Amino acid sequence: AWYQAKASYPRSYFNYNTDGYDGDAAEDHKSQDGSETMPFIDESPTMSPSLCARGPDGEAISPIPPEGLLPGVSHTRRTGPYCRELVLSGFLASEEIYIKQLEALLLPMRPLKATATTSQPVLTIQQVETIFYKIQDIFEIHKEFYDSLLPHIQQWDEKVAVGHLFKKLASQLGVYKAFVDNYKTAVETAEKCSQANTQFQKISEVSVGLSLSLSRTRATLLYKPIDRVTRSTLVLHDLLKHTPKDHPDFPLLQDALRISQNFLSSINEEIDPRRTAITTPKGEARQLVKDGFLVEMSEGSRKLRHVFLFTDLLLCAKMKKTSAGRQQQYECKWYIPLADLTFQLLDDSDVCPHIQVLPEHEIEEIKIKISVIKSDIQKEKKALKGQSRNVERLRKKMNEQESWLLLHSPTIPFRIHNKHGKSYLFLLSSDYERSEWRESIQKLQKKDLQTCQLSSVELQVLTSSCCKLRTVHNIPVTSNKDDEETSGLYGFLHVIVHSAKGFKESANLYCTLEVDSYGYFVSKAKTRVFRDTIEPQWNEEFEIELEGSQCLRILCYEKCYDKTKLNKDDNEIVDIIMGKGQVQLDPQTVQSKNWHVDVIEMNGIKVEFSMKFTSRDLSLKRTPSKKQSGVFGVKISIVTKRERSKVPYIVRQCIEEVEKRGIDEVGIYRISGVATDILALKAAFDTNSKDILVMLSDMDINAIAGTLKLYFRELPEPLLTDRLYPAFMEGIALSDPAAKENCMMHLLRSLPDPNLITFLSLLEHLKRVADKEPINKMSLHNLGTVFGPTLLRPSESEVTKGHITLASDIWSHDVMAQVQVLLYYLQHPPISFAELKRNTLYFSTDV
Repeated sequence: AWYQAKASYPRSYFNYNTDGYDGDAAEDHKSQDGSETMPFIDESPTMSPSLCARGPDGEAISPIPPEGLLPGVSHTRRTGPYCRELVLSGFLASEEIYIKQLEALLLPMRPLKATATTSQPVLTIQQVETIFYKIQDIFEIHKEFYDSLLPHIQQWDEKVAVGHLFKKLASQLGVYKAFVDNYKTAVETAEKCSQANTQFQKISEVSVGLSLSLSRTRATLLYKPIDRVTRSTLVLHDLLKHTPKDHPDFPLLQDALRISQNFLSSINEEIDPRRTAITTPKGEARQLVKDGFLVEMSEGSRKLRHVFLFTDLLLCAKMKKTSAGRQQQYECKWYIPLADLTFQLLDDSDVCPHIQVLPEHEIEEIKIKISVIKSDIQKEKKALKGQSRNVERLRKKMNEQESWLLLHSPTIPFRIHNKHGKSYLFLLSSDYERSEWRESIQKLQKKDLQTCQLSSVELQVLTSSCCKLRTVHNIPVTSNKDDEETSGLYGFLHVIVHSAKGFKESANLYCTLEVDSYGYFVSKAKTRVFRDTIEPQWNEEFEIELEGSQCLRILCYEKCYDKTKLNKDDNEIVDIIMGKGQVQLDPQTVQSKNWHVDVIEMNGIKVEFSMKFTSRDLSLKRTPSKKQSGVFGVKISIVTKRERSKVPYIVRQCIEEVEKRGIDEVGIYRISGVATDILALKAAFDTNSKDILVMLSDMDINAIAGTLKLYFRELPEPLLTDRLYPAFMEGIALSDPAAKENCMMHLLRSLPDPNLITFLSLLEHLKRVADKEPINKMSLHNLGTVFGPTLLRPSESEVTKGHITLASDIWSHDVMAQVQVLLYYLQHPPISFAELKRNTLYFSTDV
C-alpha cells in the first residue's frame, strides 16, 4: 500500500544532511510484525554535525546546494562572515526538494477526490480526507515560506532580516501536530483500502511512481513532514550560531527555535519508541515500549530496579554485579503479564505498607555534600598535572552520594497488582513520571492481550535481551555523565502561570510545577484551586530554586473533594491529572532580563505561562535599598530606631499572623508563596500602608511566610552580622560541648541589641512552629535548612574580602555550617535576653 510506513526509527536517524530521507534505513528498521510505529524525533541541537555531511570517502562535504540550483546565489564564499548565507542557501535548496515531495504526496489525492462524488468512487470522501489529512495545508505553508525566503537569498545582504519568516513557520506547527495525531488512523485507513480496493492501490502506485526520482522508497514520502520539523530545528540552531546577538533576527530565531523544540518534545511524549525484543514461541513479536530505573519497596527496604515494559508484560530486574570488563547482565526479580496487571488503589488494600520517609534535613545535607564534592572536582581539574587519581576518587564518592539520594528521595507510591498473585510497590519522586508509566501500560492493555506464562528458558532469553534493548543505560546521576552533559541552570526560575484553555466541562483546577535536580524530578510549586471553571485565570508567580536543572514540567489537575479518598496516605495523590507537558530550560532563552511567554499543549489543553531566570551568583547578593524610608534592604538598627521598637513591625506582624492561622499549614516556610502577593506585601510594608492589617488577614499564609523570609534575605547585612560570621563558622565546628556552648552564647551577646532581640523572637517562633511538626511536617531541621542561609549568609563585600569569587563556592561550602548554627540555637533550651546581658559582665565583648 502506498501509505504504509514500515519503520520505527532510532533517534540517530533524523540527522541534518542534504541527502534527505534514507529509504534503506526505513526498511532496515521496520518492526518484525510490520506494525506501524511513529519515529522517535530527536529535538536535540547537538545532533547537528556542524552543517557537514559525509561523502562516500568519509570526507566532510558542505551542505551547499548544487551549482545553479538557486539562481543568483553565489556558492564560492564558504567561510568567515558568509556562514549565515550558506546555512540559509542550503536550507532553501532542501526546502525546494521538500515542496516537490509534498506535491508527489498529494498526486493520488486529486484523482481520488474527483471520483469520490461519482457513482463509482474508488474511496469515499471521508477516507480520502483521513488519508491525506493536513498534507495540503503543510504544502501551502512551506510554499509561502519558500516564496518569501527566495528573494532574500538571491539578493543577499548581511543585514537582511529573515527571522520573522522562521518565527511564522514555527508558529504554524499546530498543523504538524494535527498530522501526527491523525497518523495512526491514516495508516490503518490506507491499509484497509489498499487490501480491499485494487483501484486505489494502482492509483497510488502510479502517482507515487512519478516521484521515485526524488526518493528511493514510497515509505519515504510519508515521513517527510515529521523529518522536516526535525531538520528545521537543527537549522535554526545553526543559524543562531552564525547570527550576531545584536542582529534583529536573533530574538526571532530564538523564539522560533524554542517553539520548535517544545513541539518536538511534546510529540516525543506521545510516541512509543518501541523496539523489537524477541520472537515468542507463537511467532509474535514482543517489543520494548518503555524502560527506566524505579525504586521498589521490597521486604521493608528500598531497592533500585530497572523496569522494562514490553508489549505484553512488565518485567522488573536488577543489575547483577560483574567484574570489570565483563558484559553487564540482568537478573529478573518478577514479571506480570499485562493481561493480569491492575493498579492497586488504597481502597482495595487491607493493609497499606508504611512508607519510610527520611527527614528533609538529611536529604538537604546530602545535596550540600554533593555540591561540595562537585566544587572539589573542579578545583582538582584546574590544578591537575597529569594526575587523575584524585578526580576519580571524588567522582566515585559523588556517585555513592547521588545514588543514595536517588534511592531515598522518592515518596509517591505507584502500586502494581497481579490478579493471580502478589502486589508490588514502587516509589517515584514525580507524579508526572507515575502518570507516564500508568498511561503507557493502560494504552497497551486496550489491545486484546492474552495472559502468558514464560518458561525458565524463555524468561532467561528475555532478561538477557534487556541489555541490548534498554534505552536507559545508567542511573540518572551526574557522575555517570560527561562534563559537557552536566551543565544545568543553578539559581532561581521565576514562573508566572497565567491561564489554561481547552477544558470541555467546568472543574476545580490547579497546576503544579516540577523541575529536575540531582537526577530526578521534584514538585516545587502549586497554584491555587480555581473553582468551577473551564478557563482558569491563575496569574500566580513562583520563585523556584534550580539545582542543575534542564527541564520544567507543568501538570494540570482536577481537585478531588471526595472525603472518602482524602487523607488515605500522606503521599498519595488522589486528584485527577487533566494534562501534562514539559519545556526545556534552554540557557540562551531563559538567561535574560525579560520575561519569556510560552504555551504548553497537553491533551487538548493549553497552559500559558511566563518565565525568567536569575543566576545563583546574582540571587546571593544582598543589595542595600537606595530608599532608607522603607524596611526592605534597610539596616535593622535604622528601622527599629525609626519605629521606636525592639523588633521590626514587619517581623512582629508576620510572626503573629503565621501563629494565628498558619502554624498547622503543611510545609509552612518551605512551600513558596505567590510572588505577586509577596511583592504587594513588601510594597505595603515599605510605604507603611494603612491597609497592612487588612492585607495580612486576607492574604494566603504562604505569601506572609514568604514575605518574612524575603525581609531577612534582603537585609543589607545578615541578621547575625558580617563581623561575627567567621566566628560563628569557627564556633559551630568546635568538638568540645562546653567550649561550643561558651563560644555560641558569647557570640549572641556580641550582637547589637536590635539584631539579638529580633533573632530571639524569631527563634522562639520557629520552635513553636516545630512543636506542630506532626501536623505541619516542619521539624527543627527543616526550619534550620530554610532560615539558616537567610540569617547568616554574608553580604557581597564580606565575600570579596574572603577571596571567594564564585557564589556557588560559598553555597557549597558554607550552607551546611549556616544550617548547623541556626539548628544549634533551635535545639538549645530557651535563651533569655536578660540572662544573656547579665552574663556579659563576666565575659569580654571582644571577638
